[in-house]
Amino acid sequence: MIIDGKKIAEEIIEGLLLERDALPPVLKLGVLMGQDDAASQSFVKIKERVADKLRVVVVRELLTDDSTIAEALRALERLSSTCKGIIIQMPLPPQIELADILAALPGDKDVDAVSGKRTVVQAPVAEAISEVFVRAGVAAANKKAIVVGAGRLVGVPAAALLKDLSARVSVVTRNEGSLTDLKDADIVVLGAGDPGFVKPEMLKEGVVLIDAGTSEASGRLAGDATPECAEVASVFTPVPGGIGPIAVAMIFKNLFILAKK
Repeated sequence: MIIDGKKIAEEIIEGLLLERDALPPVLKLGVLMGQDDAASQSFVKIKERVADKLRVVVVRELLTDDSTIAEALRALERLSSTCKGIIIQMPLPPQIELADILAALPGDKDVDAVSGKRTVVQAPVAEAISEVFVRAGVAAANKKAIVVGAGRLVGVPAAALLKDLSARVSVVTRNEGSLTDLKDADIVVLGAGDPGFVKPEMLKEGVVLIDAGTSEASGRLAGDATPECAEVASVFTPVPGGIGPIAVAMIFKNLFILAKK
């Protein structure tokens, strides 16, 4: 089964539209981001298109390679004062310590659930994976699951979700675990951002393959798995058009939850 993430995202957005009139007429989503990162610009434009459908105003605060941490914190404070939710669009300029920004991000504005603070929302990628599991009838309990990558947006929340679902979870990174373990995994979640490094012969027949490793290759979005992996997978999320659109829709679901609070 190849998951049509765009269709699922459209259904989620349609449901959010039914809730929109109950929220403030002017609803703002803040984005703190680097000015010169092309991939970030592309990802934010995707979010802005969904925002337009939901009558949400996206407010950008741009940081340059000359911005100081003090300037970044002031930009975050400006967003906090006017926006119901805030995205920290990674990567930030190298001189800006992400930990300092996350420490200053209010938990009740954290639509990505990356700050580590108590919040009423879940990480969008984890919510997207849950949505795919429900629609595809995937039962994770007691299954061997491997998460490739330990990033804040994909690897960490995906591993936490799978543990909550009682899967037997291992995490593979450059310094931990081995990709040869993929051959025995019932569920694989990819979040390394390394285009096409997973090939069909590395996977178990019938694997549930969640590719959330979005990156750019030759000017196009690409996943960590080659498209041919769909031939061995029982469930496969392509890039583009798989987990990504669903996760973006979940950002706005989280925004609406925080706005209601």
